Amino acid sequence: MDRISSSAKAPWEDESQLVHLLASHTVEAFYMMDVQGRVTYANPAAERMFGWSRQEMLGQVLHDVLHHHHPDGRPFPMDTCPLGKVMSEGRPVQAHEDLFIHRDGSFIPVYCSNAPIFTEGHIMGAALVVHDISARKRAEKSQSEQMRQFQLLTDTLPHLAWISGPDGTCEYTNRPWYEYTGLSMEESRGYGWTRAIHPEDLARVLEHWQRTRNNGEGREAELRLRRASDGAWRWFIARAQPARAADGSILQWIGSCTDIDEQRRASQERLELLRRVQAAHAAAEEANRLKDDFLATVSHELRTPLTAMLGWLQLLRSGRLSEEKRARALETVERNARSQAQVIEDLLDISRIITGKLRLEPGSLDMRNVVEAALESTRPLAETKGVKLELEAPAEPLPMWGDAGRLQQVVWNLLSNAIKFTPQGGRITVHLRPVDGSVELRVTDTGVGISPAFLPHLFERFRQQDSSSRRAHGGLGLGLAIVHHLVELHGGEVSAHSPGTGLGSSFVLHLPREPRPTPPAPRPAPSPQEDAVPPARSELTGLRLLLVEDQEDTREMLRLLLEDHGAQVRAVTSAAEALPCLREWRPDLLLSDIGLPGENGYELLQRIRALPAGEGGLTPAIALTAYARAEDRERALRAGFDMHVPKPIREEELLAVLAAATPRG
Repeated sequence: MDRISSSAKAPWEDESQLVHLLASHTVEAFYMMDVQGRVTYANPAAERMFGWSRQEMLGQVLHDVLHHHHPDGRPFPMDTCPLGKVMSEGRPVQAHEDLFIHRDGSFIPVYCSNAPIFTEGHIMGAALVVHDISARKRAEKSQSEQMRQFQLLTDTLPHLAWISGPDGTCEYTNRPWYEYTGLSMEESRGYGWTRAIHPEDLARVLEHWQRTRNNGEGREAELRLRRASDGAWRWFIARAQPARAADGSILQWIGSCTDIDEQRRASQERLELLRRVQAAHAAAEEANRLKDDFLATVSHELRTPLTAMLGWLQLLRSGRLSEEKRARALETVERNARSQAQVIEDLLDISRIITGKLRLEPGSLDMRNVVEAALESTRPLAETKGVKLELEAPAEPLPMWGDAGRLQQVVWNLLSNAIKFTPQGGRITVHLRPVDGSVELRVTDTGVGISPAFLPHLFERFRQQDSSSRRAHGGLGLGLAIVHHLVELHGGEVSAHSPGTGLGSSFVLHLPREPRPTPPAPRPAPSPQEDAVPPARSELTGLRLLLVEDQEDTREMLRLLLEDHGAQVRAVTSAAEALPCLREWRPDLLLSDIGLPGENGYELLQRIRALPAGEGGLTPAIALTAYARAEDRERALRAGFDMHVPKPIREEELLAVLAAATPRG
């Protein structure tokens, strides 16, 4: 009872015990001070937090113990302390961050509140609550350090890095982004980053970014970004990944842009290389097919006349033909032999074109005469087929510079081609006229025409509109390729036109009338067949001629031909037989094939030229060969042969050569 009365009579003591009890169980430091700022109470947490015991602090001015100087050592007077002004001004201080001093001299970051204590309207002191925020500050410092390290990491990446909020607006960009685009972080915030994207890519990129945010899944896209240093647009691949909270919601979007311009270029180059390889492979397959078609055509074009010749020759040998049929047989054999010769000439011309050895022998000419000569040579063929040939040309001459023989070949090929593809009753018109310093030649027919698909390939070698075994027209498909090359050698142009299949066609040539500025190649020695006149029998009478030919049929034919013209002929089959015969018999002339078994004709002539003159070392020699190219002729002359006669042999040409080469010629 006395104890209760005592408690009732001493409420302050009870309140003090209650305050102490409460303050003893808090984690915050709690101080009570009088009006001079001296400590009147400190709880256990205050002792633990700052290292001073309560007894050591009681009666001490708290500011002088815990707050007397700044971290840099400068004094901190109490009258300037925000917490001290509570005593003078009577206003509480809430949520104040500061640094208090531990007993060991270290500073502790704190979060505190100070409130005045009033008694009967007068300030009697203050109550201070202090919370140690060292852990929070360490966490903030750690976070700041992590952010610094993150920024350092992103700034050293070879990628353009960025962070966007959940709504897709940009919040952060790294230094490489700024260095490449020239857009600072502030300029890139929100949707400012879109200024770096190529206008052609922008709509696609924004749509892609919208789909990515809607789906909430990481995606990537290719786009072009402008480089600020030179304005170049380079290809990048942009990647975005969501950073999620524990509940799965998106906190941020983390992304990067990686330069793939070189890889993309290399990829495109690889694709282009693959395309070229595939095209080359297709071209090779096409070339192989064309080669097979061409070889089949060559075989056909050679075998067809050969069949006619062999057939008629068998009939001739039977002796059952009348004189009229014998004449027809000989005419047929000759016509088909000339057809074969033309096939061979075309093949040789194409060979010269491919190897770049086809040369012109230019000079002054009248183009009208060239065209008329070609017309006359093709007119019999046109009349046989029932095709009408017409010429529309000015009456006066058309002088120009060119190779008359090759230009006649051009016109002849065009006319022959037109005759071949023009049905009976059709018409071929040749227009010739001067046009602005050039000559225009137009060959128009009413024939089968040219399909649009084949027109671009018309002048290609070995190409025919129909190369199958069912084709209706013969030929190797070389004539127009030869025309194209010869016209180009003259500095001119040739083109083909046709409305389509069955609607006829026209070929147009434009040839310069003046010579090209480059000097023409030196004119070689005249071909022996030019202006050749078969000699009379008496001119070869008594001529001693040594013939070297390994092919029996050719050897016998030549022997009979030469003996028929009065020559004395000894025929042998090899160089081994020829040399002793020459030294013993001493012929006036040597006629030797080049392709011989054992030693060839070049080697034979080399051995003959090594002999003394008295043993036949200076005997005139004529090369007889199926190697008929211009370079073959030049090689024969360089080897020491006086003349060169190509196979197949024409009688008048051979006799003209013999007449020119004989010592009596």
